[in-house]
This record gives sequence, C-alpha cells and structure tokens, in this order.
Amino acid sequence: MASLEQCRAALDRLAHTMSTTADGAVRGAAALDRSLSCRITDLDVTFVGRLADGTLRDVTPVPGPPREKAQIRLAMTGDDLVALVDGELHFARAWGSGRVKLEAGLRDLLRLRTLL
Repeated sequence: MASLEQCRAALDRLAHTMSTTADGAVRGAAALDRSLSCRITDLDVTFVGRLADGTLRDVTPVPGPPREKAQIRLAMTGDDLVALVDGELHFARAWGSGRVKLEAGLRDLLRLRTLL
C-alpha cells in the first residue's frame, strides 16, 4: 500500500510534468481553473487544491472526505495514484473498470479527456 508521502510525491511529479511538458491541447485542457480533490480511499485522506494555469496548485492533504465538494473529484487507492502518475496504469481502463472514479461537470470532462 502506498504511503501518504508516496501519494504526495506522485502528485508533485504530476504537477511538475503538467507545468513543464504539456503541449497544445494538453496545456489547453490543463489551463482550466477549477477546484480539485483526489480522495485516497485506502489512506482515508483527500488531497485538495486547484487545477489552474496548467498545473496543480496549493495541494494539501486533509483527513477523511473533503469538507467542500470540489469541481473536479477523483477517488482511488494510493497504489493506483502512484501507478497512474508513473504510467503503469492507463487512466481510461482504470476509470472504465471502476478502480478510479472521476466526477466533474460535462464541460470539464470534455476538456479533461485530452489529459486522460
């Protein structure tokens, strides 16, 4: 089981990748300005922050479920988060099988599909 530190490191790697290597359509999708939560189900912690200007910002862990409903909400195990960021788990397959849950408005989902 991935630790809280490993999950935080995975989110930091994702933020760095988004801010340095995103191109064209990916940068456009990442340029959303939305609140974001990533619930790590096996650790009972939620990382909350913002997706803004092509990167993740102000990401902080809070115990349990988030206090406020984010505009974009993810839920998965810590191992799945690490595997997704490391490229070992394909998002669409994980989402389709229920390993990863994603909730967002339709417009956001359509823009996010280029990131996934």
